[in-house]
Amino acid sequence: MVHSGNFLPRLYTFVFLFPSAMSGNPAVVMRLVASAYAMAEKAGAIVRRVLQSGELGIVEKTGANDLQTLADRLVQQSICASLSKSFPKITIIGEEDLPEEAVKEDLIESGQSEDILQKSCPAEYSALKEEELVVWVDPLDGTKEYTEGLLDHVTVLIGIAYGGKAIAGVINQPFFNYQLGTESADMGRTLWGMPGLGAFGFELQEVPDGRRIVTTTRSHSNKLVTDTVDAMEPHDVIRVGGAGNKIIQLVEGKASAYVFASLGTKKWDTCAPEAILLAVGGKLTDMHGSALCYDANVKHMNSAGVLATLRNHQYYASRVPQSVLQALKP
Repeated sequence: MVHSGNFLPRLYTFVFLFPSAMSGNPAVVMRLVASAYAMAEKAGAIVRRVLQSGELGIVEKTGANDLQTLADRLVQQSICASLSKSFPKITIIGEEDLPEEAVKEDLIESGQSEDILQKSCPAEYSALKEEELVVWVDPLDGTKEYTEGLLDHVTVLIGIAYGGKAIAGVINQPFFNYQLGTESADMGRTLWGMPGLGAFGFELQEVPDGRRIVTTTRSHSNKLVTDTVDAMEPHDVIRVGGAGNKIIQLVEGKASAYVFASLGTKKWDTCAPEAILLAVGGKLTDMHGSALCYDANVKHMNSAGVLATLRNHQYYASRVPQSVLQALKP
């Protein structure tokens, strides 16, 4: 089933014939990640195609900082319908609240990453069943930046959770290397990771020792955010769009902490990035240092903010002002 992005989710039902799995197949979760990888690649192509068309189809959802484009709508249809076709028993929660309608066949992706299928599944996930898995989908993270041409901020996020924890994540950057003027077919990349297995599609780098570089929101700042960032005593602050983009900043050594002491991010913003961060030894919590929960029935808003680090999480958590902690209730 597919949930929309409201607190009272609309239920979508896709009915497909699905052959039973044969013995000897890779674990369900590995097949799901391999499929999500192919779906994310297709999503990136859709995002690029919409931009090239010049017809973004922008709709304001709750205001000028909360936008939806044709790319958001098409990508969510593509990912959710494709997941439902191949994995009819998983729970899928997507950001966009879309009307129930037939999904065009050319949006369906049935391929899988052979590289991922060849990898060994971590033992603790090897026996998981479809119905135990929850997939959180953000079809276009950084929509505002997409409409403003800040294309390197844009990502597509597919996060997989079990038992309330992020256990695998796929992030597509549709416009990776767009500044190089490469052909559209050569543009973009897909990162993925799984705790216990590792993270792939990028080169892990760390901020030089002793440097505190904080990445935070570009367009949703307020006093709580600025007070918290200041309390970290950073040497530098990077303000960029997109939660997925900020986690990439951490794993590629451009920032040491992602600090967002405010409402704003949702579970579909953080599930995939958290899984990739965990896979390389990082950590993502709320501002109180508590883990986020990705069960199907949790509220979607990360109401106590987000604090993510590659290393030294305790230092950053210890610097959060008491006034901020009192203002942000889990």
